[in-house]
Amino acid sequence: MEFRDYYKTLGVARNADAEEIKKAFRKAARKYHPDINAGPEAEAKFKDVNEAYEVLKDPERRAAYDQLGQEPLRGQGQYQPPPDWNGGFSFSQSGPHEGEAFSDFFETLFRRGAGPTSGAGAARGPDSHGRIEITIEEAFEGAKRTLSLRSPVIGPDGTVSLQDRTVSVNVPRGVAEGQHIRLAGQGAPGTGGAGDLFFEVAFAPHPIYRPDGKDLYLDLPIAPWEAALGSHVTMPTPDGKVDLRIPKNARAGQKMRLKGKGLPGHPKGDIYATLKIVNPKADTAEARAFFENMAQQMPFDPRAHLGG
Repeated sequence: MEFRDYYKTLGVARNADAEEIKKAFRKAARKYHPDINAGPEAEAKFKDVNEAYEVLKDPERRAAYDQLGQEPLRGQGQYQPPPDWNGGFSFSQSGPHEGEAFSDFFETLFRRGAGPTSGAGAARGPDSHGRIEITIEEAFEGAKRTLSLRSPVIGPDGTVSLQDRTVSVNVPRGVAEGQHIRLAGQGAPGTGGAGDLFFEVAFAPHPIYRPDGKDLYLDLPIAPWEAALGSHVTMPTPDGKVDLRIPKNARAGQKMRLKGKGLPGHPKGDIYATLKIVNPKADTAEARAFFENMAQQMPFDPRAHLGG
């Protein structure tokens, strides 16, 4: 059986996060899709890309696959995983891609005899899944959560009861939305040991930022004279306030990029500030006179391009 390096197939590092894997898959899938690429090898590469993503997008499969290590040295023959390669991980015999043609490597590891009832002896408990909500500031700095769970426990007589317990979750700095945090051995119990506990990270709604992977987006209000004349404005970031230069004749909707100011990572994310021109209220005689004078001194038709 030939070893398959799924990380190499997608062109990502072994420590790539879920968002990096997703972006790499989308890029490769577009490149090799049969409707776009009619080359003789495109179809095979497209299947390889789909297979790699099927493994690396799933936290259980990826964690088990990572235990296989690197490709064996040349001269050692065909790759054979150790008998206990999956460390007790349990995989469904089918799934959303049932019937899809994958390689012998995938089939042997994840479908043929990989289910919880395939082996003899004690069975490891199933993995458990949950969701943890954090703020963008916590994603930027890292955080620690103590969560209360109600979990089944097997008693000495074999009966199962529900018990309350607490678990501590360390949220790593630079975690992205949708990424999974794994707590080994904290899942449901089994006669062969407990499964793992996976928490999917979600971001709480933020009053300023809109996350997209490791990038952050926000609307930045500026005054009309700041847009026309150019200016320096103070803008917030999760790492503190920064001075941002507004160019002359800036347009509403124009995006300003602050490289490396988004969520930490390798590489770091960016911040994109969309300029939003805000007019002051003409609610005093002086303010109305100012706008009337500007209308007389600066003839300007914002609809000139519409014709008529």
